[in-house]
Amino acid sequence: MDLLKKIKNQSAVVGIIGMGYVGLPLGLAFAKNKFSVLGFDLDEKKISSLNKGKGYLKHISENKIKQVVNSGYLKATADFSKLKQVDVIIICVPTPLTEHREPDMSFVENTSKIIAKYLQKEQLVVLESTTYPGTTEELLLPLFENSGGKNRYKVGKDFYLAFSPEREDPNNPDFTTAEIPKVIGGVTPQCLKVAKALYDQVIIKTVPVSSPRAAEATKLLENIYRSVNIALVNELKMVFNKMNIDVWEVIEAASTKPFGFKAFYPGPGLGGHCIPIDPFYLTWKAREYELNTKFIELAGEVNTHQPYYVVEKSVEVLNKIEKALKGAKVLILGAAYKKDIDDMRESPTLKLIEIYRDKGAIVEYYDPLVPILPKTRKYNYRMKSVKLSKEKLRSYDLVVLSTDHSMFDYKFIDTNANLIIDSRNAFESRGIKSKKVFKA
Repeated sequence: MDLLKKIKNQSAVVGIIGMGYVGLPLGLAFAKNKFSVLGFDLDEKKISSLNKGKGYLKHISENKIKQVVNSGYLKATADFSKLKQVDVIIICVPTPLTEHREPDMSFVENTSKIIAKYLQKEQLVVLESTTYPGTTEELLLPLFENSGGKNRYKVGKDFYLAFSPEREDPNNPDFTTAEIPKVIGGVTPQCLKVAKALYDQVIIKTVPVSSPRAAEATKLLENIYRSVNIALVNELKMVFNKMNIDVWEVIEAASTKPFGFKAFYPGPGLGGHCIPIDPFYLTWKAREYELNTKFIELAGEVNTHQPYYVVEKSVEVLNKIEKALKGAKVLILGAAYKKDIDDMRESPTLKLIEIYRDKGAIVEYYDPLVPILPKTRKYNYRMKSVKLSKEKLRSYDLVVLSTDHSMFDYKFIDTNANLIIDSRNAFESRGIKSKKVFKA
């Protein structure tokens, strides 16, 4: 098989559609291993930056991009007709939810239609976007099999199709793309063989499973596991608070058990592209089988309530100084969904701003990693990060920590703020025990 030979001698050209938080690090992993990579994206700014060897994601070193671009292993384009020139097509596009918490498959579907238009014999197509079980075989496969015209393409013979879920964790210093085992499910045994051979070239370990459905379900299980456990500690946080028990102290003590317990931590709500979204893909698909995923939906309800809980705590704290939330000046610390990154996807800060504003508060935010709040599918705040100073901090009635960036000067904030709501236990974990700080 020519494609298998090309993969093994690294002469195969790898095309990656979507050069964002998943596609870019994956492209760099292939390019680093001397595969020619052609990145596809609709964003002309990303294309221009990549071709100049410049970065646009804070957690990815620009030097890494420069090295592979200057060596000729990575190029980017918005011309999708060039899909005919690649041997492998990897799909890394968003799979968000609609307003009704149902899968929005428009990005995957539109991308697949474009691929079908240019699909060549002997090409391998891999979907990495998180989705519901059955997507690869029910949505992609029919499109590709019909792309051969009168002579229909046969999967496993004329082209190869697989699903391999992304497992990116932006800014995790312990695991790079190449160091995270890769689950792979092929439509046919030959599809699995080719896809596994590809990822074996750049990933430390590949984990073949019986089908794309199994691989799709694996990704959902990973994130549902996290969602449910985070919901558990979020619920316990609210219960223990009423009992005057510190949930972080309890978690730390429970963590000393060497078996049967894994620590999860509460927060102001879920963020990122995976945990707040992925469980609802399975919930939606389960309805097709007349099943209700009560456990998953309950976890979603608990986690969705957390920004409201933070605001409720804000009302309590302000009442201590006989101040109403309406008309109060509130500063939110952190806009990214997790510490030390610039990723705003599904950030709980966005919801916090909405709730505080709805209750009449005057809201600003501070996050050097997110100098301007970008427009999202739901929000368009047109807000800029403020500049922090003693005078500025003292001007707020309440400071709310949403994202615990390492760069924040927590002692400075504690010294100059009037009241602080800490949703991450960031102050006490740094040895700052202050009467100004209230946990939420």
